[in-house]
Amino acid sequence: MADEKETPEVPEPDAGSTDEATDAAASVAPEGEGLEVDDDEVLTVDDILNAANAEVQDPSDEHLADLKRITAEYANYRKRTEANRELERERAVGAAVAVLLPVLDDLDRAEKHGDLEGDAPFATIAAKLRGSVEKLGLTAFGAVGEPFDPQRHEAIFQQPSADVEIDTIADVVETGYTLGGTLLRAAKVVVKTPQ
Repeated sequence: MADEKETPEVPEPDAGSTDEATDAAASVAPEGEGLEVDDDEVLTVDDILNAANAEVQDPSDEHLADLKRITAEYANYRKRTEANRELERERAVGAAVAVLLPVLDDLDRAEKHGDLEGDAPFATIAAKLRGSVEKLGLTAFGAVGEPFDPQRHEAIFQQPSADVEIDTIADVVETGYTLGGTLLRAAKVVVKTPQ
């Protein structure tokens, strides 16, 4: 019976060898990450896998907090992007409309001289141009009788007057314009001041 292979005998563990196995497991695990094992409990690979699966299936509070933080960051990013997009759109429209301001000034001068009265073709073109820039959000300001606002008006001359109690616009030399919430140009005005 030389063909039969001999199987080595495995000694049966005695009470002292269980403590040695626990000590060996503790020495292999990195410090601080050791598994707590009772003296009478032996962990199997299935026990460790089940514990890992349970942790994956039940996300911890830390994972939920991370998820909420990332979701909030993404929502803030979207809001910033939308706000920046609107500002860039307004800036681009403002740059295009700013080129038309001298033309609108010429239309105002023509209107003051009476050149835009009636159904003249020039009056129709002026009305269309003004309507088009208003659709883009351009708003004119600075009218005779308005209170003077140094944030929006530029005083080029002051007239003392007993007729007013506060600084008031007496004449508009150049109309001011805003686009949305942006001041494109301050109105140049003559101001009546109280005596």
